[in-house]
This record gives sequence, C-alpha cells and structure tokens, in this order.
Amino acid sequence: MTLPRDDRPGAEHAPTHPIAESVVASIGLALVAVAVVANQRWLDRHFMPSFFLTRHSYVVLETIVRFAIGGLGVWLALVARARIVRFITGTPARAVHVALAAVLALAASELVLRSVHLRPAEWLGRDAEPRRQLDARLGWTFVPSRVGQGRIGGRVIDYAFDPAGYRVRRVGEPVNPLLPTLLFVGESVMFGKGLTWEESVPAQVGAMMATQSANLAVDGYGNDQAYLRLQQELPRFRRPVAVVAIFIASLFGRNLDEDRPHLGPGLLWLPGERHGRLRSLVQLVGPYRSDETVERGIAVTRDVFRATVALAASRDATLLVVVPQFGPEDQVEEALRRRILDDPRLPYVIVRVDPAWHLPGDAHPDARAAHMIAAAIAGRLKVTPVAAP
Repeated sequence: MTLPRDDRPGAEHAPTHPIAESVVASIGLALVAVAVVANQRWLDRHFMPSFFLTRHSYVVLETIVRFAIGGLGVWLALVARARIVRFITGTPARAVHVALAAVLALAASELVLRSVHLRPAEWLGRDAEPRRQLDARLGWTFVPSRVGQGRIGGRVIDYAFDPAGYRVRRVGEPVNPLLPTLLFVGESVMFGKGLTWEESVPAQVGAMMATQSANLAVDGYGNDQAYLRLQQELPRFRRPVAVVAIFIASLFGRNLDEDRPHLGPGLLWLPGERHGRLRSLVQLVGPYRSDETVERGIAVTRDVFRATVALAASRDATLLVVVPQFGPEDQVEEALRRRILDDPRLPYVIVRVDPAWHLPGDAHPDARAAHMIAAAIAGRLKVTPVAAP
C-alpha cells in the first residue's frame, strides 16, 4: 500500500500528532493480536472443514491469511503510522474524500447486488445441470420429467428425472412406489454428481440387493433438507425396505446455513433469512461460525438423524447412515462424527475411500469410490434385520 507523498516544502518538519499516531499504532497492534489469537485451534472451532479443499490446503490458506493480517498490523504500528497521520492532517479534505468514496463504493456495491436475484450459497449456477427449481419448503428440487447433460471430469453425463424428480436411468422408466424400495437421501455424493446412473451409489446398491432404488438426493442439500425431502416423499411408497442417509463431516457447514429454508432447534421449520448482500458475500468467502452457531448446528443435526430413524421405523423400514471418508479423518471431523452419530447411538457405517478416487479436476467420488460405498451399504443392509413390508 503506497500513501500519497507530501512534497510541500517543510513537510518533513510537519508537527507530529502523537495521539493520532497512537490510534493508528493501536489498530496495527490489534491486528497483530488477532493474528496471534487466531491460532489453529481457534480456527478449527470457527471455520468448518471443507469438502472441496484438503485439510493441508485449508490449513495453509488459513496460515497465509494470519501472516497477512499480522504483517499488515506490524506495518501500521511500526512503519506507516506517521505517514498516515501526516496524510490525514496535512490534506484533511482529501482524506475525507477518500473515506467518503470508500463508503459510497460499499453502498453502491450493496445496491447493485440487491438488484441481482441471489439464490442460496449452495445453488451456485442458475443454468447448471442438473437443473433446479425453487421449492418453498425445501429451498430447491430438481426439475422433473427431463434429461439434462453436464460436463464434469472430462465426460458428458446424462441426468434423467422421472415425474417425481427422482434420478432414474431414463425418463420413461419412473420409480414405481408400489414396489419394495430402497430410498436414498442426501446431496451430490449420494445423487451421483459426475457419474452415470449405473455408476451412482443408489443404482449400484439396488443392483446388488435386487431391489428397486429411489434416488431422492439433491445437489447442495444439508442434512435437514434431506430429512424434509424424505418426510415429504416417504408416504408415497407402499413398501419401503430401507432408508439410506449420508453424513460427510466436511459438509457439516451446510447445516449452519440460514439463507435457505432450514430446521432450527426442536426441528422447527424456518424460512431462509435475508442478509445484506455484502455480508452474504463476505460469509461465502470467509465462513466464520460462532461457538453458539456450531453448537446449535450439532444439536439440530443430531436431532435430524434421530427423527430420520423414527420416520423410517414408522414405516417398518431400516435406517442406515453412510459416512464416506475421503482420506484420513482429522480431529475436527472425528469430533463432529462422534457428537452427531455416536452420542445418540445412530446406525452408521464408515467407508474409508482412497483420496485419489475422485473425478478429474473435481472433489466428487469417481465410479470406483461409488462402488466401494455401495458395497459397504449393501453388505450392512444384508445383515441388518428388516421388517417384512
């Protein structure tokens, strides 16, 4: 950062302003303190794991930001404080103009962003395939009765949906709700993003168990949305055999999003909250979460899975939660898994997947990983007592 230089005669002998310089130095020291206090333990509490970045990359990025904040603080406190004060006191009108321009720029940015119809953070592309549509209760669902093509991992994938919005092999082969059915709920991993229908987890499990599968998963869903979709769709099925849900600790941050319809404490349905556009943008880039927000999210997610167990049991169906782990499980992810799934003694199976088994240029699992996940699910369901439909 380069400040305007005061070239007026005698500027080097301009009077000092110790109080103003102390204020600038204090700001710099505060930034240094932030960089010191925000150690890795603090960051792990307030920034949730990322599905799209490895733990190492996430830590490196956080470390770079800490050093940048600390470096800025040192620069303000030791190098730039006198120059900043001379600029402000020497040319007060110009300093006011700079500050006013910054405020107006922020205000204009907010107004421009408000003129754009923003969707929830997990709905990133308006025309991205598979195509989505608004849903008042769930936030969004897939557009039914259509085929969309998406290019991912170097392949063009067909995504076909039946009239209910479930992914199927072909539009003309809808899920039959009268047959014994395995129901799958979740997000893009369960849906089979970047995979053909035959390669997707639900299709593979159905083939292994010679039972119809219904893929109810939707891209970008949190665990609460997946539960709401199951609650909405389960009554359609006459003979549900099992319900398979998914929990990925590195996607837990989605459960904390409030810019879409979501469940609060007591599983109370709440509409999406609208915040300032700039605030939403900052939250997307730097998703800080308070201790209270994280604790509430853990409690609600735990209640969501408990309610999913009860919902499946009400139809004499078995529930299984699959927990794919793409690489070593770090301490933060383990703590989330234990608090959400172990504490209430929920039925789940961990599937440790080779971290190299992902789509080219994309974090989603490839066909090998999907087969491994499907085999673990089928193996567990085959030995789990299932009530006769």
